[in-house]
Amino acid sequence: MPTTAPHGSWRSPITAGLITGKQVGLGSPWLDGDVAYWTESRPLEGGRVALLRRLANGRTEEVAPPTFNLRTRVHEYGGRPFTARDGIVVGVELKDQRVYRFEPGRVPVPLTPESGGALRYADLVLDLARQRLLAVREDHRGGGEPRNTLVAIPLAGDPHEGAVLAEGHDFFAYPRPSPDGRSLAWLTWDHPDMPWDATTLWVAELDAAGRPADPRAIETGVAESLVQPEWSPDGRLHVMSDRSDFWSLYRVRNLDLEPVALIAAELAGPLWQLGSRWYDFLDAGTAVAIATERGVQRLTLLDLVAGTERPLDLPFVEYAGVSCADGVVLVQALPADGPAQLVRVEPSRSGFATIASAGALDLDPGHISLPEHITFPSEDGRQAFALYYPPRNPDYVAPAGELPPLVVRSHGGPTGRASPALNLQIQFWTSRGFAVVDVDYAGSTGYGRAYRSLLEGKWGIADVEDCIAAARFLAESGRVDPSRLAIRGGSAGGYTTLCALAFHDLFKAGASWYGIGDLEALARDTHKFESRYLDRLVGPWPDAVELYKARSPIHHTDGLNCPIVFLQGEDDKVVPPNQAEMMVEVLRKKGLPVAYLLFPGEGHGFRRAETIETALLAEYGFFCRVFGIEPAEPLPPLRIENLG
Repeated sequence: MPTTAPHGSWRSPITAGLITGKQVGLGSPWLDGDVAYWTESRPLEGGRVALLRRLANGRTEEVAPPTFNLRTRVHEYGGRPFTARDGIVVGVELKDQRVYRFEPGRVPVPLTPESGGALRYADLVLDLARQRLLAVREDHRGGGEPRNTLVAIPLAGDPHEGAVLAEGHDFFAYPRPSPDGRSLAWLTWDHPDMPWDATTLWVAELDAAGRPADPRAIETGVAESLVQPEWSPDGRLHVMSDRSDFWSLYRVRNLDLEPVALIAAELAGPLWQLGSRWYDFLDAGTAVAIATERGVQRLTLLDLVAGTERPLDLPFVEYAGVSCADGVVLVQALPADGPAQLVRVEPSRSGFATIASAGALDLDPGHISLPEHITFPSEDGRQAFALYYPPRNPDYVAPAGELPPLVVRSHGGPTGRASPALNLQIQFWTSRGFAVVDVDYAGSTGYGRAYRSLLEGKWGIADVEDCIAAARFLAESGRVDPSRLAIRGGSAGGYTTLCALAFHDLFKAGASWYGIGDLEALARDTHKFESRYLDRLVGPWPDAVELYKARSPIHHTDGLNCPIVFLQGEDDKVVPPNQAEMMVEVLRKKGLPVAYLLFPGEGHGFRRAETIETALLAEYGFFCRVFGIEPAEPLPPLRIENLG
């Protein structure tokens, strides 16, 4: 018989320790023939990223020594930190950013020189015909912005910083040699564009020394985002373009693009991390791609001749990192009610095989709240989207007539998207009796370029309006308590959160995870990749300085009238701690309840198990005290200033 208890006070088996202790982060699936490679981010090892592989005989082994942490810092967000081909494995070590060659049981061999981390490498591609490695290099040795180039690194001999193959642009990505080794394709973009705004695809013949000769740009005549150029097995260059609103697959022909598959779904995404893969070739006539439609993803087969698709019947709602070899697909797959998996799929057969899992999850399905994709009206007549999670715990019911408190999640990016895959941090809340809504506000990915462009010039306005509209929609429909509405977010989502609290009075509490309070400081202090991002979202810096001040919560703290908890990494280079501290000091002086937790050794996004647990419990404890809820379990002490 369920126990009657107020929303928010339900005891749950989904503890903070469960979220970190039994789960690893799977990533970067890669097939080298019949050998499967992937990375595991391990919170219990301080967030260390390990490289693993499964051999054809089924044996799994760690490729790099346990002292190695594979992570590239190019663009600060990094990306795929390794590659493998014909048994040769290379990867980037976090501490020194050098590229190493790995063989299990042997000391890793450095391919690049010691630079104190000033030379960084990403988007690694092996060119075995020339016994070299192609990579994007980011050089921090000079003054001002780092210099990005494409380089070739020998696989033998003394460590080499790389011979420059292409330069002259602010950013490079996807060096891709053709199957016959005669040509090279790559992407570039320049300030103030981000890669989801406009990129250029280049193609060049390679001379006898392997250098690009007479590079030619694919001139399309329109502003479009081209992403992930790849050569099919028969030597045809393909690329994803969003010229038709959705990212779709195109073929390069005579320095122009012709559509291959136009379907009513997004086939790629924003290039935040180098080496991201949304599709691969199963054979010369078939590609396997990730399609996103109305918040849910599917793995689908694209007929490159007919331009049609055939979705694969798999029990997952989210995918990442497609890799194909010999008629087999390796992909990260996430269900709505279980842990992430690395799965092996043979499209010619039914079913799939699990190669690795993010961890054991022995939970009663009754504790899992499944999301509902909702569409609701927002400002200026536009529609917005979200995933709504109602409270769910089979052991409890709320008192008659009591509505649950609501946590509004504003994702980061701000080009991110709400995922319907199982997120234990969301289930942490819903299993305790909170409702959660994960908002795909204007600017989110997965709904086409036009929807993504709605945030241009309106960051801090349209995203906030949509978060408010989601909360009001749920409150007016009688699903949540209008007097207990909270908003939370990290990074760009933290900015949306702070704007909602500074410029509006709907929410009664907020939580900012490494969120942006001062747009001027962000424009001045952030790294190269995002240094001109705000030109489109807000206005050109510094010409639009008054607009930056008008949009910065730090300059409008007079509008703050509710408690806020700030959670911040001490080593954050994207959003430095001083931004959170400026906001905290203002709240202190105003006498508003505030809590501030600074985590040494953490950057932009928390990786350590103890940090993730402490931050989550602090947020839960903060909202409980603000909303007068008796917590479901004993919580660590939390100092909340100005709260009796």
